[in-house]
Amino acid sequence: MCQPKASAFRIGISWMLLALLAAACAPAATPTPGPSPTPVVMERVVTPTPTPKGPVTITFWHAYNPEETKVFNEQVLPAFHQKFPNIRIEAQQVPYDEFRRKLLTSIAGGTAPDVIRSDIIWVPELAAMGALEALDMIMPDFNAYKEKVFPGPLSTNLWQGHYYGLPLDTNTRLLMWNKEMYAAAGIAEPPKTIDEFLRVCERIKALGRDKYCFADGGTYGWAVLPWIWSFGGDLTDPEMKTASGYVNGPDTVAAYEFLKGMLDKGYLHPGILGGGVDTAGGFARDEIANLLEGPWMPAIFAAQYPQKQIQWALMPAGKGGSVSVVGGEDIVLFKQSRNKEAALEFIRFMLSPEAQLMMARAGQVPVRTDVIEQAVQAQPYFALFFEQLKTARARLPHPNWPKIEDLLTSTGQAILRGEKGAKEALDELAPKIDALLKQQ
Repeated sequence: MCQPKASAFRIGISWMLLALLAAACAPAATPTPGPSPTPVVMERVVTPTPTPKGPVTITFWHAYNPEETKVFNEQVLPAFHQKFPNIRIEAQQVPYDEFRRKLLTSIAGGTAPDVIRSDIIWVPELAAMGALEALDMIMPDFNAYKEKVFPGPLSTNLWQGHYYGLPLDTNTRLLMWNKEMYAAAGIAEPPKTIDEFLRVCERIKALGRDKYCFADGGTYGWAVLPWIWSFGGDLTDPEMKTASGYVNGPDTVAAYEFLKGMLDKGYLHPGILGGGVDTAGGFARDEIANLLEGPWMPAIFAAQYPQKQIQWALMPAGKGGSVSVVGGEDIVLFKQSRNKEAALEFIRFMLSPEAQLMMARAGQVPVRTDVIEQAVQAQPYFALFFEQLKTARARLPHPNWPKIEDLLTSTGQAILRGEKGAKEALDELAPKIDALLKQQ
């Protein structure tokens, strides 16, 4: 084995990383294939980092909101430093909109942070470019943590047979229903099925032309996947080898036809076609009866609409059951880290019941299944989110997911605008996704 040298920690970034960095700085588009530059070989140190004898510093980037950052800085970090006095965490809050571009730039320059709180959709991309350590290969007690977390969030770290991170916090989307609008329409309970949801929408629309049963911000994966999955459809086969027969299968087609019908009948707010829609404000003003939203909404309403109560229900069930989408963040370790053992101690601490419950008080849904009861005591509304997480699924954990989602978004827009029928549009989409699935 080679001994660690300064040059050993310098990572050459191949043409794939350069393309990703360019994409992060420019409007999303599908690039035209061209000649590939000769890739640079990535040098890697395989000698384990010894336990630090003196103080070491671990850099940690995150995009916690101000309240979450306050709890992290004032509670989590002091607890960690008390337990590990020889490891100092240098934490940096990075605005989400700037995070990915800044991260790719740092990787290219050989100055990546040791650990980040990563959006779950970035992990396969970072793993495929060779930037991350496979935790199941270098963390001897990985399985002990793997067995304690929800399977949906865990799955977002899996790429080509290895886990390149662990879930750190999670969320999903529930039906947020407007009790006052329901009462005005003579409805006492939220719908349990999609058929019941349609009947609710018919009665809500009868309240007035400017009243909408449901609203969402667009046709990206976060918005449409709960409907696709609950209808029994999917984007690809389980192995992510093909989209043909899945994204254009009858159940996925039915989900898009459902959304198109909702829009045509005036049940679905037209803001889904673009131009923006103030979903929270519309809900608070009794203009929108239902949203699919996450656990961040109670804090938003407490600050902006304190007189408006929020009611929660599971995603209405269809042929595929009640299936929502997994959100949240993972914690990952970069190959460029010079203090991997210390970084792993920080990862373990962030997955500890102590740290998970500290962040739960700031509204972060824990990923450990053994702290559910305590978390619900801290935030009672977490209970239904934990229930939905039992069936919630992750967006496609593939390095090309950003490109796939761009295609999914534009196809959804074409369907809802009536430019193409659902079957025709999805038949055209399938081979495009197939091509992206083959690029790894």
